[in-house]
Amino acid sequence: MSRLWYGKKGRKHQPVNHKYSLITTREDISSKQETNIKTDLEPEAFRPNLSDPSELLQPEQIEKLTKSLPPRTIGYPWTLVYSTAKHGMSLKTLYRTMVGLDTPVLLVIKDSDGQVFGALASEPFKVSDGFYGTGETFMFTFCPDFEVFKWTGDNMFFIKGDMDSLAFGGGGGEFALWLDGDLYHGRSHSCKTFGNHTLSKREDFIIQDIEIWAFE
Repeated sequence: MSRLWYGKKGRKHQPVNHKYSLITTREDISSKQETNIKTDLEPEAFRPNLSDPSELLQPEQIEKLTKSLPPRTIGYPWTLVYSTAKHGMSLKTLYRTMVGLDTPVLLVIKDSDGQVFGALASEPFKVSDGFYGTGETFMFTFCPDFEVFKWTGDNMFFIKGDMDSLAFGGGGGEFALWLDGDLYHGRSHSCKTFGNHTLSKREDFIIQDIEIWAFE
């Protein structure tokens, strides 16, 4: 039943049906355009500037790794602080190049099978009495496809360095990744710290090249 209402002179009036239409403003169009542009440019945000060309990583691999890095590294250029091609195969030299750094570091290994894998360390490598690092540390491999193994929370065996070896992860007597003092032999095994599988094709491997990148 429709209701009537009365005007000033007592006249009866029917209710008015109001119809509304959506008006698109220039601001709305601009907002949509900005969203589309942001979406189109999004991959560019994952292509950092490198101080030197990488001999081990392809551009698409760098892009994938960047998406997994800790937030505090995003926006910083990648600086090559150590490479076996430039500095030789020596763990002692590797430690020396870490002095004065205050940034996470990305260790990239290529073995004699041509497989690429490594680790993101929450802080620069150093000689230590025990394990160090934080849950930012993770392992990764491109063998055969890209996978990242984050901290499981099971233990805090992140990184351990001495003059004879550099190791990542632990639990059950096995390391996720272990390198000898000559940076020639390496070993990878599943471990509780990262819940990873073997990063290389085989547990024992020969190191062909190493690159370490800092973010500064």
